Amino acid sequence: MANADLPSEKLNSTEVKQANNAYRTYVLIILTIVYAFNFIDRQIIGILSPFIKADLGLDDAQLGWLKGFAFALLYTVVGIPIAWLADRYNRVNIIGVSLTLWSGFTALSGFASNFWQLAILRVGVGIGEAGGSPPSHSILSDLYDKTERAKALAVYSLGIPFGIMAAYFAAAFFLDGGSVDWRTVMIAVGVPGVILALLLKLTVKEPTRATVSHGPKQMGFVVSVKRLLKIPTWWGMCLGISFGSFGNYAISTWIIDFYFRVHSDMPIQQLLIVFGIVNGTAYAAGVWLGGVIADKWGRTTKRAYALLPTYAMLIGVPCFFVSLHVGDVWLSLGLMTILLFSSGMYLGPCFAIAQTLAPVNARAMSTALFFFVLNIIALGGGPTIVGLLSEYLTSSLGEAEALRMSLSCLLLPYILSIITFYWASTKIEHDWVEAERMQALD
Repeated sequence: MANADLPSEKLNSTEVKQANNAYRTYVLIILTIVYAFNFIDRQIIGILSPFIKADLGLDDAQLGWLKGFAFALLYTVVGIPIAWLADRYNRVNIIGVSLTLWSGFTALSGFASNFWQLAILRVGVGIGEAGGSPPSHSILSDLYDKTERAKALAVYSLGIPFGIMAAYFAAAFFLDGGSVDWRTVMIAVGVPGVILALLLKLTVKEPTRATVSHGPKQMGFVVSVKRLLKIPTWWGMCLGISFGSFGNYAISTWIIDFYFRVHSDMPIQQLLIVFGIVNGTAYAAGVWLGGVIADKWGRTTKRAYALLPTYAMLIGVPCFFVSLHVGDVWLSLGLMTILLFSSGMYLGPCFAIAQTLAPVNARAMSTALFFFVLNIIALGGGPTIVGLLSEYLTSSLGEAEALRMSLSCLLLPYILSIITFYWASTKIEHDWVEAERMQALD
């Protein structure tokens, strides 16, 4: 595989550019696949939730802990020191080791025999996944400049819908006819990640980092955090995606349980295939278009990076709420699809802003801090709180209505997301100019 830094004396400028473009496209693709495995292993427990509940005799509160807090417990904390390492050492090695860890723990989850064993293994999956996105974002930001960054990070973010799609399809395939159980699915989706880690190590080289013209090559931890926390737009986009993802993470981990209970006449395998298709098409299209539209619209006004998520969520959130309360399962699925399409649009713009407004020598730290806030609020909170609330309401409403009511309460964080994104749109132009000025001084 060609290196990103090809010797210009052996090739003319056109050939160098073509080779560099081909290589960076390859890196983008393989990092996107790694991110897809991240979400396969993250999502699979939510997809298999009804089967795990029945096999291990768990209640909704325990499922909520497994889907949310157990995974997020160390995932959110470990990401910070890993990002510190990624801003200084070989990022490809960090991603490879992390991928091996989270895939291995996912496979081992198939051998868990009780709640506590599964909880400990989910903590292990979280520790591994903490080393995925911060160094990946940093690598891509060195390969793509700010005019292409939202689109590149939107492509990378396609790992989310494609990973979720693959998890649904894998579950549908292995559970066909009840010939295997949830444990086999866990093992089957975990083992391939270890093989992918080897491919990554053999074919991707550590790219040359963007350099600073003045000051230290690497920004200290405290200094970098202080710089990031003083940027209003950084906070606005971070909280906007956090509140939105609070809802999305809760939905992604509880939606199969919801349809399994409320629309029990729909075969489970058909439901898994439908959600696989929806995530691989509508959600993926929203993620891709979010980056493309933001970069194109952003040439006219930088507010586009925050206004696009605002408008998209204004369309999707009402559809989600109605989808929970209609009687027809196909109408419900159609409305849920609109939410997935619209909510996918905020990923590329948010991740691009986290990189563009960050100091060059603190990009991995920016992503890690971004994900720290995002995952404390969303990944740790969304699935867990819905599970606890559902368990609390079950005695009075029954399992089906308790879960419907719990998911309906997600309307509140979605509204907060819309408000926060719009607030960020009023700050972004000033912060963009200030970031360029500070980067010129660094």
